[in-house]
Amino acid sequence: MQRTTSSTRPALAALTVALLLSACATTPPPVLPPVTEAGPPAPQAPLVTPRMVAAREALRTMVDLQDRLYRVAAPLLINNAELCRTQARSLLGFTAKNKWSYPGEYADAAEAVLGYGDTLQVSGVLAGSGAARAGLRKGDALVAADGKPLPTGRGAETQAAAVFGPLVSKRAQLSMTVERVGSTQVLKVPVTRACAIRVDLGNADNINSYADGSRVAITRGMINFAQSDEAIAYVLAKDIAHNVLGHATTLRNSATIGSMIDNLTSVRPDLSLLIGTSGIRPVPGDMEAAADTLALYMLARAGYPIERYKGFWQRVAAQYPSSVLNGYMAIHPNLPQRMVAIDRAVAEIRAKQATKKPLVP
Repeated sequence: MQRTTSSTRPALAALTVALLLSACATTPPPVLPPVTEAGPPAPQAPLVTPRMVAAREALRTMVDLQDRLYRVAAPLLINNAELCRTQARSLLGFTAKNKWSYPGEYADAAEAVLGYGDTLQVSGVLAGSGAARAGLRKGDALVAADGKPLPTGRGAETQAAAVFGPLVSKRAQLSMTVERVGSTQVLKVPVTRACAIRVDLGNADNINSYADGSRVAITRGMINFAQSDEAIAYVLAKDIAHNVLGHATTLRNSATIGSMIDNLTSVRPDLSLLIGTSGIRPVPGDMEAAADTLALYMLARAGYPIERYKGFWQRVAAQYPSSVLNGYMAIHPNLPQRMVAIDRAVAEIRAKQATKKPLVP
């Protein structure tokens, strides 16, 4: 064994210190968990019940169908002001709603699905209208009209209509202040001369449509039966024509059909009212023929093809005859007389189109 001499002791001491330093450098100190202060509990997501989910799905479907009706109706209403006679008005060409436009759980649905709150938002813009030309968009929040603040909260839809009415009747255009994506802008919206007939979705599955003199309602069932936009336009044109010709008033059907439309445009209609014909008088054959004739002219002026108009109504009559008491043919019978009038009107329209004559009955 080698003895440690006095000359080697400093070297060993230096080596020992180096090893200790090396151990300190390569061995990390123990890591202690950070000390945190207890914060407030995370907010819980609002409870969404199955009934609320069902309301949201129902509202989404209704809005999609209503948007489709606006799109189909737009050329009929805008291109036929000349034929609408006393029904023509100066219009801005948009609709607006807020969450309070819907009852109960549907107010929650409007907020969750459509993003609605207390402020009115543009819910639809009629293609070809002054609002469309000015660049108004679905979803724009309505702030003011000609500098006058627009109402918010419950009842805002009705109150805003009372603000717009007098302004539109006196102006060629309206200054609209809207909020879009967090910024406010002012749009100059020209008024549009059009048929002032409101088009609504009837929230029911029966195959029918209704006209009360100022409104048209076409049921969800009729839309599904018609399938194409062209066929939906046939139904809308026929009822617009009934309104223009004053048939509901003549038959004293206005109040009865008006109540039916009010019911069916609800998100929760009373479907028991569809039993039988609901007190609505059937339209006589001469009125039906007159409405078909005017409808065909309106369709042609709006750019819709008219060749399949007759076949569509024959299909309705074959599948839902007048014996179906809550169906279309129960209120609109007299198909043979209608077919004669349709053939005559189609021939007239084609002759006028060929000779470049105005499409006026």
